[in-house]
Amino acid sequence: MPTIKTALSDLLNVDVPILCAPMAVDGTVDLASAVTSAGGFGMMGSGFRSSKVLREEMQIIRDRLRLSPGKPIPIAVGFLGWVLDRAPDDPLLEEVLDEKPVAVCLAFGDDLGKYVARIHAHDSKRAHKTIIFVNVNSVEMAVKAANEWKVDVIVAQDRHRIWGHGGAHAPPLFSLVPAILDALPRGPLVVGAGGIANGKQIAALLTLGADGVLLGTRFLFTPECKYSPQKKEVLIKAGLHDTVRTLAYDEVGRTNFWPADVDGRAVSNSVMEDLNAGLDLETRLKKFDESASTGDSSHLIVWAGVGVGLTDKITPASDIVHDLRRETLEVLNKAAKLVSVRRDDPL
Repeated sequence: MPTIKTALSDLLNVDVPILCAPMAVDGTVDLASAVTSAGGFGMMGSGFRSSKVLREEMQIIRDRLRLSPGKPIPIAVGFLGWVLDRAPDDPLLEEVLDEKPVAVCLAFGDDLGKYVARIHAHDSKRAHKTIIFVNVNSVEMAVKAANEWKVDVIVAQDRHRIWGHGGAHAPPLFSLVPAILDALPRGPLVVGAGGIANGKQIAALLTLGADGVLLGTRFLFTPECKYSPQKKEVLIKAGLHDTVRTLAYDEVGRTNFWPADVDGRAVSNSVMEDLNAGLDLETRLKKFDESASTGDSSHLIVWAGVGVGLTDKITPASDIVHDLRRETLEVLNKAAKLVSVRRDDPL
């Protein structure tokens, strides 16, 4: 099958510029290695795990990809800025960098620039140079990341469709990406993220000017993702209108530590019904805990973007990459036929 060549696929040395988001779900190691093995680029979320655990997980990926010791690992490790902020003296970032991931992805922090600076400082002492991705929700942040922090790749994140957490006031993806490209015509590279679930959307973003795409929800529908069978059943049954952006799930899940203006998208259920009924937090917490203790699925927290409504079956991650690649190529080839140039036509 032909490759899809962009500046990002060249930078990452991959067949297709399709990235698996660094999600904080069980199975992130399996997802990252499977997507990379299939010709895309895998990312593993670090969550709250220690450097010891992360280094062990990276060694698992190294073994699966049959990489020799010391060779860069073709994945990215994702870090939440606000998690790093909780332990500013912890050398976790540098210890992970010592394992030589090809890239690092930073998101959700009041000052991600200081972590970009730490990565640059660490790389200045060695030959390996880490590719730095930073998630942004606005043109202003993209300009800052490019001009002040000198990042390599900007991930333009759509608040309206993305799974999990995102900026509460970010514009739609198909407005944000061209706005960033216009503001930064000489780079860095731009990746689109949010609500992407099929090759039609990928082709649209690539023709819009994005250098690649990052998918999260689509890769939840895999055996590699260790969501419980109950949660996967919720995903399969969910439609395009069944998710909601709110802090309610973070409140009952006791994970409401995110920066200001960041909320999450999840499949709507009784958690939202309790909120809309005007129940106070103490009562909502009690109902959530009771539901969890009995195995009732009515209050399950299932993070998902609107793309959840475009998928209805569990598929291996490698098959998803291949299917996305095939469909993207089909749409790009179809789009190319829309242009008919005559000899006397100016280009």
